[in-house]
Amino acid sequence: MQVLHDAPLAPLTTFRLGGPATRLVTATSDAEVVAAVREADASGTPLLLIGGGSNLVIGDKGFAGTALRIATTGFALDGTTLELAAGEVWTDAVERTVAAGLAGVECLAGIPGSAGATPIQNVGAYGQEVSQTITEVVAYDRRTDETVTLGNEECGFSYRHSRFKADPERYVVLRVRFALEDADGMSAPIRYAETARTLGVEVGERVPAAVARETVLKLRAGKGMVLDAEDHDSWSAGSFFTNPILTDEEFAAFHARVADRLGPDVTPPAFPAGDGRVKTSAAWLIDRAGFPKGYGQGPARISTKHTLALTNRGGATTDDLLALAREVVAGVRDAFGVTLVNEPVTVGVSL
Repeated sequence: MQVLHDAPLAPLTTFRLGGPATRLVTATSDAEVVAAVREADASGTPLLLIGGGSNLVIGDKGFAGTALRIATTGFALDGTTLELAAGEVWTDAVERTVAAGLAGVECLAGIPGSAGATPIQNVGAYGQEVSQTITEVVAYDRRTDETVTLGNEECGFSYRHSRFKADPERYVVLRVRFALEDADGMSAPIRYAETARTLGVEVGERVPAAVARETVLKLRAGKGMVLDAEDHDSWSAGSFFTNPILTDEEFAAFHARVADRLGPDVTPPAFPAGDGRVKTSAAWLIDRAGFPKGYGQGPARISTKHTLALTNRGGATTDDLLALAREVVAGVRDAFGVTLVNEPVTVGVSL
């Protein structure tokens, strides 16, 4: 276990933003993770968990407490059962499952961050979510001071949400277990229209898993969603806002606002979300509200490749980023009556 004082946190985030932590602890085993959490809880010290840093917006003043960097490793494959330590690099793990001829997470390639973060956010993209393949999450329960194993149903998964996100002060994810599919090297059925179109297949068809993975990586790179130190469009948290989910009544009011602003022939994106709800596109809303790709004058701007990503062009502060985020939220609300919700976790700041 490594301990540093007054340690910079910006280099540990994909935004490259944020001030220092009073204390930074790097844990490389489950036992070290639990010990560090117990120590912080026993002393009443505020605790910040850091994995890959791809979903964090840390304030410029930093974090007054202990930042715990989870750097555990472990990739165990037994037939179609996969177990990952929380600190495993997610995109590397996806590559290894595809190389093993297994399907189920190939369309989640290129997503930055650690394996332990995936159940918290119910990470998803291009027609797949980790909730479709996660069987169990092993976590340290800070309330009961014990390590527990939660089955899929107990995780409370929903769109970009879970039991772990709903109660962030309780659980520390240690390991994640998945049930993948042996499909003779083929992918799971392709569920996302853009992916199917790029692959030249129909939705529901399978392709070689390696081809699906490479296609998703190319699609993500084209939107600045694959980490690249030389590409400031990837100095981001990926999608900064979740896609709004509206009731039928809310969607009808939203549709009316679209007609008033853009004309009666304009139809906003709409996808069934269950329980009488409709999901629409945050990227569409941002663009139509007057925030195109590359929008902004300062060091924090909308990505030049994708309107859903807010980026650090170099030299930005967290305050710069939040000012842009607030401008976008206010603009979309004024235009369409829909309030966007940030996807990254904010530390010491808020929208």
